[in-house]
Amino acid sequence: MDCQSKKISVIIPALNEEKYLPQLLESLRKQTFQDFEIIVSDAGSGDKTVPIAQQYGARVVRGGLPAAGRNAGARASTGEFFFFLDADIILPKNFLENALQEMENKYYDIASCEFKPLSSQLPDRFIHRLIYTIIRLERRFNPEVFGFCILVSRRLFERINGFDESVILAEDCEFVKRASRFRPLEFLDSTFVRVSVRRFVKEGRLGFMLKGIRISLYRIFKGEIRSDIIRYEFGNYDKKREKDRKKYREFINQLRIKKILIIQLLGKLSQRR
Repeated sequence: MDCQSKKISVIIPALNEEKYLPQLLESLRKQTFQDFEIIVSDAGSGDKTVPIAQQYGARVVRGGLPAAGRNAGARASTGEFFFFLDADIILPKNFLENALQEMENKYYDIASCEFKPLSSQLPDRFIHRLIYTIIRLERRFNPEVFGFCILVSRRLFERINGFDESVILAEDCEFVKRASRFRPLEFLDSTFVRVSVRRFVKEGRLGFMLKGIRISLYRIFKGEIRSDIIRYEFGNYDKKREKDRKKYREFINQLRIKKILIIQLLGKLSQRR
């Protein structure tokens, strides 16, 4: 990718995404539409995220939390359209071509699309379809989408001054809500994305949905989330899982040691008798 202006700027906020980022970048490499640039906003990854991004020809800029990372990527971009994507999604090969064509033909300034799980399990497919149906039906009176796929024109992004960096959770929904005051949120019929289920693995399917309900209720009754009132972790999904596994292994080892000590103690008591 050269330094000339591109039609689309693909902007990816990332933190320790060496496992998932290559899949997204590979799907971008195979796109039928090639007039785009990739900008990875890295929040200080300690793994191979940055060299992987550079290997695929992406420009890497300093990021932060998702709102700050997306804004940093936008400032470094040259495209007429900003396609904000999360690192753990995979695109069909005609995604950019179909999305751009539909947005231009229908004069959309902000849009998203259907998201399908990278899972064959029926509950995962059901939950994703349910959530997508709800947010699509609500788009006129409660416009919101998730940050793993927000497509917006540069003119609208600049008109609302980008993402609000003081919002630390549901910043994607807050952005779409403000943007929709000027241009309606639309959903594309011509394409979709596939998204990982790592959030389900980390929090559990029920836990994930309950957390989403809690976030929605908080925003309705108290406003945007600008403090850590609701726990949120950006990146480090696999590190968190490995830490939990390590704690579990340590717990099991402690139980085994205690069991051995109890057996030894009982053996000594029986010998004394």
